[in-house]
Amino acid sequence: MIKHIAVKIALLVTFAMIIIAPIYAWDLGEEGDFQFEQVNDHVYVMHGPLSEPNVANHGFMNNPGLIVADHGLIVIDPGSAYQVGQQVLKEIKKISDKPILAVFNTHIHGDHWLANQAIKERYSEVKIYGHPDMIKQANDQQGIIWVERMASLTKGKTKGTKVVAPKFVVNQGDIIDVDGQHFRIHSMIPAHTNTDIMIEHVQSKTLFLGDNSFYKRMGRFDNSSSMLGDIKALEYAKGLNMKVYVPGHGHTGKADIAIEPFLRYLKKVRDVVQTGFDDDLQDFEIKEKALPQFADYQSWAGFDTNFGKHINKMYLEIEKTAW
Repeated sequence: MIKHIAVKIALLVTFAMIIIAPIYAWDLGEEGDFQFEQVNDHVYVMHGPLSEPNVANHGFMNNPGLIVADHGLIVIDPGSAYQVGQQVLKEIKKISDKPILAVFNTHIHGDHWLANQAIKERYSEVKIYGHPDMIKQANDQQGIIWVERMASLTKGKTKGTKVVAPKFVVNQGDIIDVDGQHFRIHSMIPAHTNTDIMIEHVQSKTLFLGDNSFYKRMGRFDNSSSMLGDIKALEYAKGLNMKVYVPGHGHTGKADIAIEPFLRYLKKVRDVVQTGFDDDLQDFEIKEKALPQFADYQSWAGFDTNFGKHINKMYLEIEKTAW
């Protein structure tokens, strides 16, 4: 009898281990554990690290999205490298074994789309969508630049990553049907870049913002961007009254989490720069004077690196509008 009970217990333990094993997340050591979590009906997000690409995080830093349809899956921004894409695919398998039918890339920055390679390798018929200027830039020098940048920042962890750019063009107002799931494209450029698309999953009222918005992290604005344009894009996104918003980096949530904090930051930068500009101050003088007003944001990842650059960028935009 005792032996029989022991056998049953052993079987139960083994069964429990089989059930539990798949929930183990992608372990990146000090960077944390990462897995997809459900944020809305049929919608999942894996929230990446807030740190810059490095050896420890293998270059992974964005928020890949996943929509589960009847016969297949749709992925938003699969990640930053071939190796990252392989890990993202492993995490996707824990949600569903269905094939990936489509991928959407929100903009040109490689931390969001270089993992296309892994998905295309696994699912050769997958359709990858992007803004026409993103497609052009990815197939030109920007794609190569981002491959090299990721390899450098991770000290070779992303070696072997190749450019697999989107092939299917989407523009403002387009509605793409994938396996009965509808995706409406919102594109207000320039904002974070001149290649941005925001992707609305119509059925669930979820909006993937790309890097037009961040939470608890500061992003950069390069020469193709517009901080004033980003303010307009986020006000527009907020006005859509979505149920869930997914920023490019940081936590998913309603507008008060995923949009409002970063939008307030951008508006505050605009206002202090405008005041300083009107007072004939230079950008470095504005930065020094304004810094205490941003106490709520100084704990955000990347603040120290980017705050001065944001002041300078906004100064140049306001100066241009004054001409």
